[in-house]
Amino acid sequence: MNLAITNGYVVPVDGDPIESGTVLIRDGKIAEVGRDVEVPAEFTVVDAEGGWVLPGFVEAHGHLGVYEEAEGWAGQDTNEMTDPNGARLRALDAINPADLGFADALSGGVTTAVIKPGSGNPIGGQTVAVKCWGRTVDEMLVREPVSVKSALGENPKRVYGDQKKLPSTRQGVAAVIREAFMKAQDYKVKRAAEEGKPFDRDATMEVLVRVLDGELPWCQHTHRADDIATAVRLADEFGYRLVINHGTEGHLVADLLAERNIPVIIGPLLTSRSKVELRHRSLRNPGILARAGVELAITTDHPVVPIHFLVHQATLAVKEGLDPAEALRTITVNPARIMGLDDRVGALRPGLDGDVVIWSGDPLDVMSRALRVFVSGRAVYSYPEGVVNPYYSESA
Repeated sequence: MNLAITNGYVVPVDGDPIESGTVLIRDGKIAEVGRDVEVPAEFTVVDAEGGWVLPGFVEAHGHLGVYEEAEGWAGQDTNEMTDPNGARLRALDAINPADLGFADALSGGVTTAVIKPGSGNPIGGQTVAVKCWGRTVDEMLVREPVSVKSALGENPKRVYGDQKKLPSTRQGVAAVIREAFMKAQDYKVKRAAEEGKPFDRDATMEVLVRVLDGELPWCQHTHRADDIATAVRLADEFGYRLVINHGTEGHLVADLLAERNIPVIIGPLLTSRSKVELRHRSLRNPGILARAGVELAITTDHPVVPIHFLVHQATLAVKEGLDPAEALRTITVNPARIMGLDDRVGALRPGLDGDVVIWSGDPLDVMSRALRVFVSGRAVYSYPEGVVNPYYSESA
């Protein structure tokens, strides 16, 4: 796809804005970004007409396609709540690209989403990054696996407490995680000793060894400050890379997280305080964490908050003290970097995927809307026409 988006207020996010700028996309990749860019004759030209041109937003924690909207039980594949250790499970295997949420994502300028298993298990499974347009998840794939999802706190203790089995307390949840990593350490030693010989592989242990080896970060669902401290304690014990997910009370330990360079994917922010863990949920918290020096991304946790409201959460966080430039980073370069996708998405920079959105104005203004959305240089959404059907698109 060779495309030139011209005459826009170009916001690369990781660089200064460009008046009357141009973004060139060659073969699906960004080739050049600037003001005085020569457009090759064979390129298709799209005039932004003075609109704001930004990279597609990145949702760092959602359940698109695995928690389908308007489908009820039939479309609910978020949690395999029959085994506390689901490390071998893959969100990739449960995603339905026809989920209505993908179209909503594009209408809100979201072009990439990290899809994660739910928080019903202490160890939920492997996450995956996909583009928000395509016929099959394999065509949409950006990277897999991206991380491993784990949960502390109310959710796993409720799920298994209701079943009258371990883990029914915070002690039990931590014990399940600790025991799993101890077994993975032993498995790693045994596997090395058997190198070159027939060996009974264990899909669960293979994944946890990758976490121990630093290949996959550990995405820890945790809200309360005491649970965040447990997450840090476990990470210290086993040496894996920790990413706090939700972090509702992260502002209470912001200095600890900043000192340890532990990133936080905060949210969802537009919810009621529906359980004890959310008692301190506030739109002020992102600003507190950012000012403390914590690397921050904002999440909708779709469908908890509809994914096209991702940018509105950032806007309301600005209203409550988050720096506007940092707010844009929390839904672009920061989630891309936190989830190891910054070589593909998150900014307008040569070499990255041609995921570009033309906005009617500043996206942090709630009255602005996404007018045109391009994924890898392909036009996939326009207002008011809607999403191009990937199953019938001539360019698919």
